[in-house]
Amino acid sequence: MYAILDIETTGGKFNEEGITEIAIYRFDGNQIVDQFISLVNPEKEIQPFVVKLTGINDGMLKNAPKFHEVAKRIIEITTDCVLVAHNANFDNRILTTEFRRLGYLFERDTLCTVELSQKLIPEQPTYKLGKLCQALGIPLSGRHRADGDAIATVQLFKLLLNKDFEKEIIKKAIKIDNSRKLAPKLLNILDELPSKTGIFYIHNSSRDILYIGKGRNIKKTVNQLFLRTSKKAKYLQESVVSISHEETGNELIAQLKFVQEIKINRPKYNFNLKNHLAEITFSNDNLLVIDKGRSIGEKSVLLIENNEFKGFCYTNLSYQLSNLDILRSLISPMDDSIYNRNIIKKYLDKNNVEKLIQF
Repeated sequence: MYAILDIETTGGKFNEEGITEIAIYRFDGNQIVDQFISLVNPEKEIQPFVVKLTGINDGMLKNAPKFHEVAKRIIEITTDCVLVAHNANFDNRILTTEFRRLGYLFERDTLCTVELSQKLIPEQPTYKLGKLCQALGIPLSGRHRADGDAIATVQLFKLLLNKDFEKEIIKKAIKIDNSRKLAPKLLNILDELPSKTGIFYIHNSSRDILYIGKGRNIKKTVNQLFLRTSKKAKYLQESVVSISHEETGNELIAQLKFVQEIKINRPKYNFNLKNHLAEITFSNDNLLVIDKGRSIGEKSVLLIENNEFKGFCYTNLSYQLSNLDILRSLISPMDDSIYNRNIIKKYLDKNNVEKLIQF
């Protein structure tokens, strides 16, 4: 679970800033499940350059709650979460400073979308939130206001999760708890899984990925694995401490991600991929495969260009689909391998997708 946030402050000397506005979205990796947005009375003047930048002035904050009045809500919405922010060190420092003034030790793991973007989208000329969102076709309204910047960071983080094939983000968010007995542990793990199409990762107490699976119904597939009596299944049942998952919206994306992430993560208990498949040439050199995404209004997109499979992405904005430059930057790259070509060809032969666009 993640708490994606943005904070606006008064400006001023280091560690003497006060919070003027805060927005926090509790995000489960697929959708927002809770939110908290509020102006905050910092009980000090706002620096003139900050007023000009944000539009927040002292008069607007006169009747806003003070930090101690919203502190409990902040603790609640961030409990068991990794804090995610664009320049997370700043937001985390501001929060820990404010809580320290109240005599409370506020400790959360953090992830920075600046650092993640630099690693996962390395071709960008700048990683300032506004410019980055513009380059990626992410809508950004209310720039330099907590709510606008936070919701844009949610959309950016969804894109970064999609590009994180090594699963560094998910591994950091895993909560390790060895105190429960086996049967209750398995039941609790199942309760937290969705009945949606996607892939799942079985982790041990060291957060290592032991096994990657896929299914039309993640919960049902994991339940079947827990009921098996093979030697491998019993070992996984005994070793599992946490199961992370990713909804994919459709089986085609699930199959492609499954192959890609086995190659990258090399889980100990997955079989090696077989190497005797026929070479395939796509019938169209340049093609977009559009199908349903993970939520209402979202679409999945596969890009085939110059008869090469480039990868996939998700979008809920039509102008991203019509702009190939933006679409290329959204794409999570995948190998133009014989496995992926066979998966795509077989799927398109047997299933109807929402739309095929030649360009």
